[in-house]
Amino acid sequence: MQSPGLSAAIESNQTVISATLDTSVYIRALHFGGPATVIMGHARAGAIRIDISDAIVAETIRVLRDKFQWDGYSLHDARGKPLALGNHVSPTETLHVIKEDPNDDRILECAATAKSDFIISEDKDLLRLGQFGNTRIVSVRDFINLALTPENWRTEL
Repeated sequence: MQSPGLSAAIESNQTVISATLDTSVYIRALHFGGPATVIMGHARAGAIRIDISDAIVAETIRVLRDKFQWDGYSLHDARGKPLALGNHVSPTETLHVIKEDPNDDRILECAATAKSDFIISEDKDLLRLGQFGNTRIVSVRDFINLALTPENWRTEL
């Protein structure tokens, strides 16, 4: 089910919203389901451009393997899903912004390279930033509520 704001954006060919998803969002979508899967569904429909890098895919796979004991076949399938949906970028700049968790810097690098409109995360260190350059950092729930109504996200940045 699409939100009215998203349907209107698709029908009027407005610029597609771009977002870099934190590893935690991929884990939620792939392992737990719930609201994070809504974002993946909109990406599949072409309404959201998901920006992704090799570092994000590698971290997602590592967490699924080490923390949730996913087997090789499931990991292979999981690796392909975000890559199939995503705008694959190769960051050339190494950032050192999040001292508490340097892996979070990989999210910022991807968003900066891709010029993402949003970073979607449930990570407190990233959310605490609120914004990085021109990229707004929001939770899954806030992204669904805010960004799926295109007339709102452009004026509130």
